[in-house]
Amino acid sequence: QQLRDELGRLTYRKTYGSALRRTIWTLVVVAAAAILCSSFFISVLVVQGSSMDPTLRDGQLVLVVKTDSFRSGDIMAFYYNNKILLKRVIGEAGDVVDISEDGVVSVDGAELSEPYVLDKCLGDGDMAFPFEVPDSRWFVLGDRRATSVDSRWSMIGTVAEEQVIGRVVLRLWPLTDLGIFS
Repeated sequence: QQLRDELGRLTYRKTYGSALRRTIWTLVVVAAAAILCSSFFISVLVVQGSSMDPTLRDGQLVLVVKTDSFRSGDIMAFYYNNKILLKRVIGEAGDVVDISEDGVVSVDGAELSEPYVLDKCLGDGDMAFPFEVPDSRWFVLGDRRATSVDSRWSMIGTVAEEQVIGRVVLRLWPLTDLGIFS
């Protein structure tokens, strides 16, 4: 009986050790895949501040796909001065951006339809308009134009390719606000 008990204990120990090794190996592979995915393809960011109200609010989580391909209206995540900023792409290289005194934005002479902007205004920026966007750069604006510090300010200026993280594609949290950005 003691021999059977000892053999049972050894068999259990061997099975338990094997299961533990498989579990640890699976966790390592999943962690490595998550790190690779977040390094090369996607990032999850927390929105801080109110410059993108009402589209993005303080504390929300967003999913960013790493890319350098943007259209007018996309929300871009980029580095500025050791911070990550989220702003809306208005113009790309070669576009001529103009903002009237009442806040109406035109690109290459065509007025933009901006239903996401609640408070259209020129703001207090120090850039002169009309402004031609330089090569390999993007002109960006926050949705809350009265308070946003964006490409209208020379300290931020246009966004260079090396600053770009990617395009905001999904609002993750809170779940009541879950939504895709096209």
